[in-house]
Amino acid sequence: MFTQINYPSRIDYAAICQRPALEQGQLDALISDVFSQVKSKGDQALRELTATYEKREITDILYTAAEMEDLASKTDIALQKAIDHAYANIYAFHAAQKLEINKIEINPGVVCWQKSTGIDKVGIYIPGGTAPLFSTVLMLAIPARIAECQEVVLCTPATHPAIFYAAKLCGVTKMAKVGGSQAIAALSLGTESVPSVYKIFGPGNQYVTAAKMYANRLGTAIDMPAGPSEVAVYADHTANPAYIASDLLSQAEHGADSQVILVSTSSSIVEETMEAIRIQLAELPRRDLAEKALANSKFVLVNTSSEAIDLLNEYAAEHLILACDYAEEFSGHIRNAGSIFLGHYTPESAGDYASGTNHTLPTNGFARAYSGVNLDSFTKKITLQSITKQGLEHLGKTIIDMAEAESLQAHANAVKIRLS
Repeated sequence: MFTQINYPSRIDYAAICQRPALEQGQLDALISDVFSQVKSKGDQALRELTATYEKREITDILYTAAEMEDLASKTDIALQKAIDHAYANIYAFHAAQKLEINKIEINPGVVCWQKSTGIDKVGIYIPGGTAPLFSTVLMLAIPARIAECQEVVLCTPATHPAIFYAAKLCGVTKMAKVGGSQAIAALSLGTESVPSVYKIFGPGNQYVTAAKMYANRLGTAIDMPAGPSEVAVYADHTANPAYIASDLLSQAEHGADSQVILVSTSSSIVEETMEAIRIQLAELPRRDLAEKALANSKFVLVNTSSEAIDLLNEYAAEHLILACDYAEEFSGHIRNAGSIFLGHYTPESAGDYASGTNHTLPTNGFARAYSGVNLDSFTKKITLQSITKQGLEHLGKTIIDMAEAESLQAHANAVKIRLS
């Protein structure tokens, strides 16, 4: 069940960092066909594709307000309170990310600044599957609300009441009953019922991920390229093997294609963690999924913390747990990770649900170049500048000389005419 790698050399890192390969097969052709059908037949294609791929019959594409309210009201009271608590924390963290306007007088009479505006129309996808991801509604709809996006469309094949409660809490008023790649096609192209949006957010299986990439090629922005979920744990001799095992299993239970990695400078910690996993695994309801994920996973013993840092930066984990002393100091050496969890009492599941940070993060090594979802993901930055006549007189010769050197005389003339 475990793949253990002892004291790898630098040339082994690339192989260690490989993720489980997704089956491409006829995926591109299938996604292209879905988009073609949605483009030509609109809502009718959504009904037909839902029947074909999900064995589910839908008549009306959108939920009515009464249906949404009824489903939301079925959420258990204790769960409502938990969602309310998480909402408050996530809202506070993301609201603090608002851009403060800072006007800078670059030269006398030349003032520049930025303002932030919400993306007018965004789509949120929440998958069905075996886990009702109402937490992801919070992670995506809260920053959309703070950013003041004008229209938020949520597509989900799931009917768990908590999804509707979270949506209501976040002010989402338009929800569609469609899922899979056809939902992404609808958000990208638009149908009679589902408006097209400018940017699509949300997790999903390989079909949803491929559909988001296809939509991106057609001109619809997406949150990020993403694949199966993953966690890496760095553990030194101070770590608690039972804690590490629980963190690794919490990620492994997501699905068979998830990956978990343990990197440690202590052979005893590696061995005791493996044993703790065996014990805890026996009690998990999703044991079968977790066992399959563990088959993709690696337990790496390194000589020094410096080697661990190099390997972790190359792996660029979606979630990185630093189960060690001086974790915050250690984190200063980490350049590539989606989200970092410091110390022995910061489980990855805290970020998944309620600490306040966002759990929509880059996977598959994309943390080398991408950030996780944050308030900026739902906004655009617009630059502004205001120049007085005095300011233009100060800048004028510089602009004219540069424009003429680039053979762009009209650019130069736009300054000359104002100064003549």
